[in-house]
Amino acid sequence: MNNQTLNGLYNCGATLLGHNITFLLTLNNTELLKFLEDTLDTSNDRDVLFEAFIDCVSVHQERPFDLPWWQKLAWSLIFAVMLLIATGGNVIVIWIVLAHRRMRTVTNYFLVNLSVADLMMSLLNCAFNFTFLLNSSWPFGVIYCTINNFVAHLTVASSVFTLVVISVDRYMAIMRPLKHRISRKMTVMTMILIWTIGSALALPCLLYSTTKSRRYLNGKTRITCYLLWPDGDYLHSTIEYSYNIVFLSVTYLIPIMLMAVCYALMGRKLWVTKSIGELTHYQKNLMKSKRKVVKMFITVVAIFAICWLPYHGFFIYVYHHRHFAEISYVPHIYLGFYWLAMSNAMVNPIIYYWMNTTFRVYFQLIICKCCYSMNQRNTNSHRKQQLVKCQQSDVIRCGSKRVRLNSVRWKHSTVDSQVQNCRILSIVEKNRYSQDAAIV
Repeated sequence: MNNQTLNGLYNCGATLLGHNITFLLTLNNTELLKFLEDTLDTSNDRDVLFEAFIDCVSVHQERPFDLPWWQKLAWSLIFAVMLLIATGGNVIVIWIVLAHRRMRTVTNYFLVNLSVADLMMSLLNCAFNFTFLLNSSWPFGVIYCTINNFVAHLTVASSVFTLVVISVDRYMAIMRPLKHRISRKMTVMTMILIWTIGSALALPCLLYSTTKSRRYLNGKTRITCYLLWPDGDYLHSTIEYSYNIVFLSVTYLIPIMLMAVCYALMGRKLWVTKSIGELTHYQKNLMKSKRKVVKMFITVVAIFAICWLPYHGFFIYVYHHRHFAEISYVPHIYLGFYWLAMSNAMVNPIIYYWMNTTFRVYFQLIICKCCYSMNQRNTNSHRKQQLVKCQQSDVIRCGSKRVRLNSVRWKHSTVDSQVQNCRILSIVEKNRYSQDAAIV
């Protein structure tokens, strides 16, 4: 505790609590803190007096967690890259599924739902929250403070519920294929239910979100966006702690355990259990297709669990070790955990590209199309050389075939009609083996 803070405690204790300054000066740091805490707890107007006491002490302090410019620049670059990949990747995933009839399957609709949640988190929550964390002040007003908190809880809940539905859908398709029939109407109703439950869990954010301004030494101010519960704010509210435990259980612990059981049973069915007799070529390809899909979703769930665990654990730890929140390097720890949680929105499209051939082909086509169009519009000699080089060397792998970029006739239609040389793709043949096992 520095001298400025200590002097503020003595002066504010004497001014607001009516104690003799001479008596307070006889107490050491530990005794002073214990005496002030007991006095506040026994007061009839504890909350009002506590806020006035904190405001009084803040005037004698420098604004906390004010990062130097070079640290702000480093964190800005790290978050900018993540947000750019997350936004672009999820937009492409949504376009791939909705713009191509072949991709409009039940599981892919759930992937679109997941991408919408990730896109909302990146654009409506992460960018604004990062600005707040970086500058230690909320400049967007009380209305968007409410929207920001609501969107944060809604998108987290909707993402994990979508992953649970996908897990159950894959479980039924593999373990009970004859009973696995989900209509598109049922799919839409399920997605509506997902967002409804997520909205119900995020409802307290609409009721208790607010902002508060606090002045510090040298006239500096700080505006915070937080949840003010009926029994107090963060670190002083039992209701908020209970809510965080319930939210953690419903949106993390229980879903992770449920999905782990589902994929464990599917894994035993696909990799351990041996079939009776020799498999036909059709059955071998069907089994291979199912294994690829299950591997991809196991990876998605595992990455989700890893990304969100430190973030959830941080708040539980700080509640029980409140002194930890006052350490100077806490902003960097929290920013690191927050980046890891938000990066889950960036990782999912990368997983689709890495582990699914069909998504990889469409990703390559849209990226190369953008590159080709940009080069085609440029008329200077340097860009012309780049375009010629791209046309001569760049290729797109379509299943087992390799198609050069200059042999593709781009049209303003879907990729199915654009890539005439890739009409017979090996990935399409694979997908014809099973409509309920493959995600495309």
